[in-house]
Amino acid sequence: MENRVTIHCTNTDSYKDFPAGTSLIDILKGFSLKTKFPVVNARVNNKTESLGYKIYNNKTVTFVDLAEPSGMRTYVRSLCFLLAKAVSEVFPEGQLYIEHPISLGYFCRITNVSSTVDEKAVKAIKAKMQMYIDADMRFEGVEEETVRVVKMFRERGFEDKAILLETSGEMYSGYYRLGDFADYFYGSLVPSAGYIGIYGLQLYNDGLLLRVPNRSDPVELEPMIEQPMMFNVYKEHLKFLNIIGLDNVGDMNRANREGLMPGIIKVSEAYQEKTIANIAGQIASRSEKGVRVVLISGPSSSGKTTFRMRLEVQLMVNLLKPVGLSLDNYFVDRDKTPKDEAGKYDFESLYALDIPKFNEDLESLLKGEEIELPVFNFTTGKREYKGDKLKLGEHSILVIEGIHGLNPDLTAGIPDYQKFKVYVSALTAISLDNHNWIPATDNRLLRRLIRDYRYRNYSAVDTLSRWPSVRKGENRWIFPYQENADVMFNSAMMYEFAALRRYAEPILSQVPNSAPEYAEAHRLLKFLKYFNYINDRELPPTSLLREFVGGSSFKYQ
Repeated sequence: MENRVTIHCTNTDSYKDFPAGTSLIDILKGFSLKTKFPVVNARVNNKTESLGYKIYNNKTVTFVDLAEPSGMRTYVRSLCFLLAKAVSEVFPEGQLYIEHPISLGYFCRITNVSSTVDEKAVKAIKAKMQMYIDADMRFEGVEEETVRVVKMFRERGFEDKAILLETSGEMYSGYYRLGDFADYFYGSLVPSAGYIGIYGLQLYNDGLLLRVPNRSDPVELEPMIEQPMMFNVYKEHLKFLNIIGLDNVGDMNRANREGLMPGIIKVSEAYQEKTIANIAGQIASRSEKGVRVVLISGPSSSGKTTFRMRLEVQLMVNLLKPVGLSLDNYFVDRDKTPKDEAGKYDFESLYALDIPKFNEDLESLLKGEEIELPVFNFTTGKREYKGDKLKLGEHSILVIEGIHGLNPDLTAGIPDYQKFKVYVSALTAISLDNHNWIPATDNRLLRRLIRDYRYRNYSAVDTLSRWPSVRKGENRWIFPYQENADVMFNSAMMYEFAALRRYAEPILSQVPNSAPEYAEAHRLLKFLKYFNYINDRELPPTSLLREFVGGSSFKYQ
């Protein structure tokens, strides 16, 4: 008698029986599911799997389309595989680097080529990619002993992948084939090249820009926005990593095993301190031309608070007296707070702040007048005055930290020459390997998970469930203004994930399999396994990372 399994499809909240060993793609057909956008993966018992995954026991399945972050990740990985294969055929001796996100796409470079990567070359690469799509070539998942996979990649010239898998500590490793081309990608791919529809590839600065579908409306490409300042920050950090020989995580793991991590931590911390000192020097120079206010902005868990404290130390070295002003104390009373589409208070909105009062106080301070500082009572939801006064002295400079610092509407009443704007974010430069970048979002999410758990009594489920709304607020209120900055500060450190791993794993492991957040927790746990543990005793007490893992010599409210 044929063994059968029962599948609960949460998309339709219906149940159907299938023969044991049926793939998800056939189960999808069996439910005749209609979705607005193509289905590209599925959550099986809240764990993300490729559509080629076969079911042998009763399962709960949620099919995921392109509109979900997990679905978009699967699509983009598959697109990158097509790009890598095409580049290998157009430039057989070339090396493709998919380095980092930029302009709502991904920046790529092709090195070791004798001819110029020009419009003709781009056209040839796209023609190859389209050929794979038209032929609907199948992505074949393979799992073998790691030593064999490492040997295979090394023989094919993919030393970056060989080192990554060699240092991962796993007995077996999976990879993918597309025809005779093999590559490694962290996470699931679509079943075949025919799933890839819309994409773009064009010349961009000294490389290429791989453009992807719009995250909220994937029938259109993401618009290309210019981000020259962010591009230069990434470029500078990649140059730094290349000079010290730490292009990828495998390089970091090998250096760790050779006992070099204490030196790497010292160099990383010194590099950040030098950058902060340079920013303070710029502010000091501009203060002679009228700058009186420093505005610090950045997304959640970017390390704004520690950056501000370290910047204030360097400002004092430059003979300036920093004076802090918190935007949080200018919240409007809670009953006046704007609401979002769901009818909930939108505390991320610029208009959750009393902009007129803030500008009135700011203008008074810059005129040399004394003001009474407000204090927002988060328990009562009202602004209060307790007699606290503030006045700027001769060498004082006002330092304001908050997510809206770069929004011109925040300080519309203050002339530009009096403002110096700093954007802070964890712009992760180190990659898993040459084709697998590390999303800056994951960097910040892991920081926030640890901080929320250690200092705010939030579980991993709490933080993971809130993260989509945090990201939505960032996309609306922070990212559109990041290029308004005078300088960008990259708060990510090359050794960071190896240090965060021992803190994050126990927290993520507490997420129950039955929770919707389990898929994301499982993904992050799998990701962290690529990093060898390090001893973080070498972290100085002023390290930005101490804001999240503890042991900082700075005092946080």
